[in-house]
Amino acid sequence: MAASVALPAAAQSPSAPAPLTAEGKKITLMVGVKGDPFYVSMECGAREAAAAAGVTLDVQGPDKFDATLQNPMLDAVAAAAPDALLVAPNDKVASAGPLLNLQEAGTKVVLVDTVVEDPTIGVSRIATDNKLGGVKAAEALEALGVPSGAKVLVISTDPGVSSVDLRIEGFNEKAAELGYVLVSETQYSHNSAGTAAQVVSAALAANPDLAGVFATNLFTAQGVATGVKQASAADVKVIGFDAGPDQIKQLEAGDVDALVAQKPYDIGVQGIQQAVAALNGVATTPEIQTESIVVTADNMADPEVAKYIYKSDCGS
Repeated sequence: MAASVALPAAAQSPSAPAPLTAEGKKITLMVGVKGDPFYVSMECGAREAAAAAGVTLDVQGPDKFDATLQNPMLDAVAAAAPDALLVAPNDKVASAGPLLNLQEAGTKVVLVDTVVEDPTIGVSRIATDNKLGGVKAAEALEALGVPSGAKVLVISTDPGVSSVDLRIEGFNEKAAELGYVLVSETQYSHNSAGTAAQVVSAALAANPDLAGVFATNLFTAQGVATGVKQASAADVKVIGFDAGPDQIKQLEAGDVDALVAQKPYDIGVQGIQQAVAALNGVATTPEIQTESIVVTADNMADPEVAKYIYKSDCGS
């Protein structure tokens, strides 16, 4: 009797809904810049999710993080009329026009990593909580022993990029709270490691007591580490943002003291999932914020930390 009662109850147990698919649909991923391990990792996540959803994925990106290079590529994508577009816009204002054209033509647009100011663009916006990431960078300086009252500097890519602007905002607010002194307004590398090295070299010449530098993205951090090393300024603590293979090498060598790592693979997965939901007429999540973690030489071997390290290709 007990068995005869239990069986119907088990048969009525709800099962998990099947993952959404969009067989035969075409999706384009327009990364911010080709070759950046952050975007390579995002592509790897997007490819896995696209395969699971049965969609065709085309990946493109400019050779430099520059809206004047990316916008013509977006116009070409519009001519191809994909069913959906995942895009990391290169400028929060200048990128809006091409994206609005795509959206109005019927392409489902998902913003990944960076955004545009126009709130009507995008069925979903997926990015790291970048302001919190900037806060974590300032806290990392404190954890490394940089005292209140010490001089610090922020070097970023270019103004007008939503993600790094938020990192600067978070860092500056927390740095002020911790009593740090900014030696100047934010300096810009134009996403060039060589320029970042020159900027930090000039800053060290003007401020030999500089105690810490926050570099807001991968290429800037690479250049800052090189410039500090060339100046033999071993006491200067360098906090980078992103955890590409080259940065991990610099962390191992002691040229960088800490990295704020994002989860680009997850952004790629969730971007495809949101696009597929939109293509199925299912409600999307308007805004998704992903996590970040501070990676140091002491914790980088921890599996829970190591999984945040970026990929150089989708086979690694």
